Amino acid sequence: MSEDTPIRVLLADDQRVVREGLAMLLDLLPGVEVVGAAADGEQAVELAGRLRPDVVLMDLRMPRCDGIEATRRVRERFDDVQVVALTTYADDRSVLDALRAGARGYLTKDAGAEEIRAALHQVAGGRAVIDRAVQHHLVEAIAATSPPSRPEPVPERPDGLTPRETEVLVLVAEGLSNTEIAAHLVVSEGTVKTHINHVFAKLGVRDRAQAVSYAYRTGLVPPATDS
Repeated sequence: MSEDTPIRVLLADDQRVVREGLAMLLDLLPGVEVVGAAADGEQAVELAGRLRPDVVLMDLRMPRCDGIEATRRVRERFDDVQVVALTTYADDRSVLDALRAGARGYLTKDAGAEEIRAALHQVAGGRAVIDRAVQHHLVEAIAATSPPSRPEPVPERPDGLTPRETEVLVLVAEGLSNTEIAAHLVVSEGTVKTHINHVFAKLGVRDRAQAVSYAYRTGLVPPATDS
């Protein structure tokens, strides 16, 4: 998608004050255009098909059809429409269910305007975005739904990753952005992107969310614990 083309966004939230507040906020952001608003999941699916936005900003708790089911229907019917879950809920089940339904992003409603704008652009560009505060819930949810098994020895360089690619994967799993990884490793962002692309190819994953899951599943990064 061209940087000059605005991201067309459909809002879905059952609270009118939230819809109107989000619309006002997004209308002030450069490169973002609100094309519609839905009051429930059924309307979100209908408007997604009629308006064909680039991204649906989807609340998860709505009447008639909740955001999880609405996300599933949108992704099954309109593969050119992406979904970002924007919700007050960051519990394990909500995170996992939203991602399984096809959401490419998950943000909590305390996200700032710039964070939302960046997430919309990344998701519209085919990348995944998960709020850093939510990532440990994703890991816990995956662990809770995985059958118990004996721990297997982790190879030093899993799936042919080089030491530097492994280091980059660990930093991604710890929630660092490309800019932060570049600063940490004292390299350019372009170099970081190249390493991440190599990691995705070698692991056979599509995005950062799957790479993070791999890093925790194989023991490269220990599960987060609440203090």
